[in-house]
Amino acid sequence: MIIYNVTINIEETIHDSWLDWMKNEHIPEMLALGKFSKALMTKVLIEEDMGGVTYSVQYTTDSMETLQKYYDTDAELMRGKSKQFEGKFVAFRTELQVVSEH
Repeated sequence: MIIYNVTINIEETIHDSWLDWMKNEHIPEMLALGKFSKALMTKVLIEEDMGGVTYSVQYTTDSMETLQKYYDTDAELMRGKSKQFEGKFVAFRTELQVVSEH
């Protein structure tokens, strides 16, 4: 199992509209692609020196091959849908392999 993790720090001035967009539009659209089986959105509780509010969104997929299909066919389009928030957030992405689950 692979987790595609996206960590986002969002400016407080647009936080509420961004959070609504993530929960009601973006995450459902990501799941509708058929490449991820679930998504977990968490709020990072450590305050950043740079300000803003930080979240981690973890999308679960079955394999690196499926994640690569997302990168090849969907990633550019899905990332482009955040244009309305451009310049108001920073994001970085990591790929995680599940070693064990208890």
